Amino acid sequence: MHSAQWQAVSGAPSLTRAAATLLREIEIIDEYGERRALHIPAERPLTVFVDRHELVTLMTLGANPELLALGYLVNQRLVQRVEQIESITVDWDVSAAAVRTHGGIADLHERTARRVVTTGCAQGTVFGDPLAQVANVRLPGPGDARLRQSTLSAILEVMRQRNSIHRKAGSVHGCALFRGTELLVAVEDVGRHNAIDTIAGWMSVHGVHGADKVFYTTGRLTSEMVMKAAHMGVPIVISRNGVTAMGHELASRLGMALFGRAANRHFLCYCGQERFDSEPEPGRAPVRVVAGSAL
Repeated sequence: MHSAQWQAVSGAPSLTRAAATLLREIEIIDEYGERRALHIPAERPLTVFVDRHELVTLMTLGANPELLALGYLVNQRLVQRVEQIESITVDWDVSAAAVRTHGGIADLHERTARRVVTTGCAQGTVFGDPLAQVANVRLPGPGDARLRQSTLSAILEVMRQRNSIHRKAGSVHGCALFRGTELLVAVEDVGRHNAIDTIAGWMSVHGVHGADKVFYTTGRLTSEMVMKAAHMGVPIVISRNGVTAMGHELASRLGMALFGRAANRHFLCYCGQERFDSEPEPGRAPVRVVAGSAL
């Protein structure tokens, strides 16, 4: 995990620092019949308990398990303020994260009774009515949160040059939070939802708001990814992957800008064009494919 140096807010919970080993070395045989060592991500389960109530088991690399557990609670709207949490203790001997609150979470059993299985890696879960959770979200207007094409290109270049787990071992998703072209925090995990939840936890601990930020992900922009970005208050989202119809509809309703298929100098602005300052390169005509031929 890369993160900028920020002070924790007053009243932030006590957190253990139980980072796990991220990679495991194995021996493989390649297409030439040769044996060689290879690194793969070390996926492991983490069961989250809230005041001794078992909530969910997350499959994770375990790089920042405390922030993952906190961000999960925040993005599920089970806690509204980080000050509600007294401590988060992770023990890998039992693969558990014990969350202790100051006064409990009201109606926790009722609020977690309805589970919606999402498109998240390893079957993500949303509690309650997902769409109702964003009914009161208000993002800054286009005049207050915009993205220049040159800034978008710089963000993509920063992510391209990162010395990432994906570059070394593959099989992970990455998410990042930017302020302009400054990379504030970047997280990789076996699922994109874990990565965005960990960033939400980091933002909560450090009191970082999302109004002037840009969120980047390698994963597809489904409705639940859009919802989580909205809960974080981030109005501009960039993905190396594509966008689903429900993700597009929700982002349009919220006034969010979504950029997909973004890599190198290429991208598609799916919605929120009013937030985008286009700066097309002079002399570069688009290449269109018609009936299998490039024109």
